[in-house]
Amino acid sequence: MPNVLDSRWTALGVLSATGLMTILDGSIVTVAMPAIQHDLGFSPAGLSWMVNAYLIPFGGLLLLAGRLGDLIGRRAMFLAGNAIFTAASLLAGLATGPGVLIAARFLQGVGSALASAVVLGILVTLFSGPAERGKAIAIFSFTGAAGASIGQVLGGVLTDGLSWPWIFLVNVPIGVVTMALALRALPADRGAGLRAGADVLGAVLVTSGLMLGIYAVVKVEEHGWLSAHTLGLGALSLALLGAFVARQATARTPLMPLRILRSRNVVGANLAQMLALSGMFAFQVLVALYMQRVLGYGALETGLAMLPAALGIGSISLFASARLAARFGARAVLVTGLAMLVAAMTLLSRVPADATYAVHLLPPMLLISGGGLVLPALATLGMSGARESDAGLASGLFNTTQQVGMAIGVAVLSTMAAGRTGELLAAGTSQAAALTGGYRLAFGVAAGLLVTALAVAVTVLRRPAPTETAEQGAPGGQPAASAAAK
Repeated sequence: MPNVLDSRWTALGVLSATGLMTILDGSIVTVAMPAIQHDLGFSPAGLSWMVNAYLIPFGGLLLLAGRLGDLIGRRAMFLAGNAIFTAASLLAGLATGPGVLIAARFLQGVGSALASAVVLGILVTLFSGPAERGKAIAIFSFTGAAGASIGQVLGGVLTDGLSWPWIFLVNVPIGVVTMALALRALPADRGAGLRAGADVLGAVLVTSGLMLGIYAVVKVEEHGWLSAHTLGLGALSLALLGAFVARQATARTPLMPLRILRSRNVVGANLAQMLALSGMFAFQVLVALYMQRVLGYGALETGLAMLPAALGIGSISLFASARLAARFGARAVLVTGLAMLVAAMTLLSRVPADATYAVHLLPPMLLISGGGLVLPALATLGMSGARESDAGLASGLFNTTQQVGMAIGVAVLSTMAAGRTGELLAAGTSQAAALTGGYRLAFGVAAGLLVTALAVAVTVLRRPAPTETAEQGAPGGQPAASAAAK
């Protein structure tokens, strides 16, 4: 059996590398934006599309891609997504103007969605034992938990040490190697066939609804929450998603069988994740902006200043989360991690304009390590209760709420910070103090979002009963996709 085991752990390495690339690519551009704007002549409004052009297709296609992975094969979907992402990264690195770079970012989002949507579905079918699955999810979650922080560190190093195109070109050799290993290590699967869920109308409704919703959210800072643009697109998005749910309840071959929403843990974990990641955006982006715009840090300094958080998240998710979940249960681990994040955001909500790193920033950097407990526990709970035949769908749903949470965090916290800064400037406050006041408000709201996620974890999530596995198993007596999730 050693070769089988080697193949499975090699497959996990492939899945983790892809997860790292896709998560990292969402944050690596943050510290490189000033250099990109200078070299390619981006307008301030156009620069926001460096992030938006990636987030909209990524978040909008995840649910569809996850279900298609169940139908046509998760391995094929994973390889297609990697190929698109790698080609788009090369195009982005060679871009000579804003239009080409934005188009490349859009294609990167498409490729990321196709590959990421099926990753957890492949993982939970490869590792069926509770101990092995816990370890595998911890290793995979390490890449997601640390990816955002690593992205900011790597973005600063590459931008200052080489040039901004390398934040994209670095993906090309990684993508090529990943695809070569995936062809050998990932198990071939044929899927259930399109006839088992070829709901074209449902696919159009959910994809257009999610893309419109994410677009409306990411443009809030420009148009405002109560503008006709935001309210109109938001209402249309909700109508499309509502029509999708109604369609799934009546379709002969639904794209998303509604049985997946009967699991209390699946619904609760996805809701908690959306809230938690909305709050964690304040750390991933706003802390970097605070250090650069208020404290005067450069790109490399910012990346290195955030290194303790990246190391803490990575170490805890990789070495401690699986053992703690096995002993105390994923729910207890999640609650502990969320409490640490609440403490971190509470401290950040009190930072002064003349902060010193050791006193005001290092303590929350260390507390952010709680993210290394939160993300593996959420992944375990988010995949619990799903049938093996629905693993790709559950994976796509989990990743969708992740991206929606990040988009909401971008819109809500950035808008609040900018609004508060404007009020303070109008009142005659200095630039540094006004910016600090805006960021402090955003950190405080982030703490509130994390408290709400904590409340969901305490009141909604529960330890699956032993009988739940059999009841939620796939037809023919197959075990549930996450049979023994704690």
